[in-house]
Amino acid sequence: MELSSSSGPVSMPVIGFGTAADNNDGATMISAVLESIKLGYRHFDTASAYGSEQALGEAIAEALRLGLIASRDDLFITSKLWPSEAHAHLVLPSLQKSLRTLQLEYLDLYLIHWPITVTPGKREFPFDKQDLMPMDFKSVWAAMEECQRLGLTKSIGVSNFSCKKLENLLSFATIPPSVNQVEMNPVWQQKKLTEFCKANGIIVTAFSPLGAKGSSWGTNDVMDNEVLKEIAKTHGKTVAQVCLRWVYEQGAVPIVKSYNKERLKENLQIFDWELSEDDYDKIGQIKQHRMMPKEELVSAHGPYKSVEELWDGEL
Repeated sequence: MELSSSSGPVSMPVIGFGTAADNNDGATMISAVLESIKLGYRHFDTASAYGSEQALGEAIAEALRLGLIASRDDLFITSKLWPSEAHAHLVLPSLQKSLRTLQLEYLDLYLIHWPITVTPGKREFPFDKQDLMPMDFKSVWAAMEECQRLGLTKSIGVSNFSCKKLENLLSFATIPPSVNQVEMNPVWQQKKLTEFCKANGIIVTAFSPLGAKGSSWGTNDVMDNEVLKEIAKTHGKTVAQVCLRWVYEQGAVPIVKSYNKERLKENLQIFDWELSEDDYDKIGQIKQHRMMPKEELVSAHGPYKSVEELWDGEL
């Protein structure tokens, strides 16, 4: 995939390694990242909120020392701005902190993590309603654009933005967002959003393409789906491979996490086969529901009557 940037097109590998986990044990993360680099992964997704930036940075340094990659330029690294830093004056310092933690001079992509702002210093999740405030999109995005102009990130984008939020952002952005990272899998297909993004030149990256089974925020509904199991059996593939292939065929980039060597290898084996029209008919009939209802993102007290009010009824 090619992203636009101030220094020309930036190549983004079409599958990424995700680093969000309930317990980010540093040694386990470093080992998994090194193994994934050996297998061919070059795209790594982190965030200040994940607690994985330090381990990822150490793994990159070790990969360079071992000669697994020739230079840092061989990798594509994404991080994200947390809502408590989504204030114009905190955007640049937050990116600079992430770079220090990662031991890097620049990111390939920096994303606004959520389309909301939280009181500075408040990092709790779910968000407390009394700490929420509407984002000043113009000033925050202007600060993101400045980060790109300074060369601290090659591209900028957003995460968890609805069509309505993107439309607003596009109406004033000097540098349009290159990416929107959202929950996307066969059980939450995001058809309207992906069509909007495609029409506006925004690449979709898909978090939890397998439903994040086993995590506190995840669901078993993707990996245990009988339709997907049937399709996997027909092709002699795993359910995970079917999901990742489906995301890839939508023109989106799956961000997938595994610390298991065999599954890491299997997750890359999605490029030499295709889903059939019959597969698409079956996937199209899967009942749709998101992994994490919007109401679970915000704790139950504060100035907003509902999370719908905060997100303009759309997310």
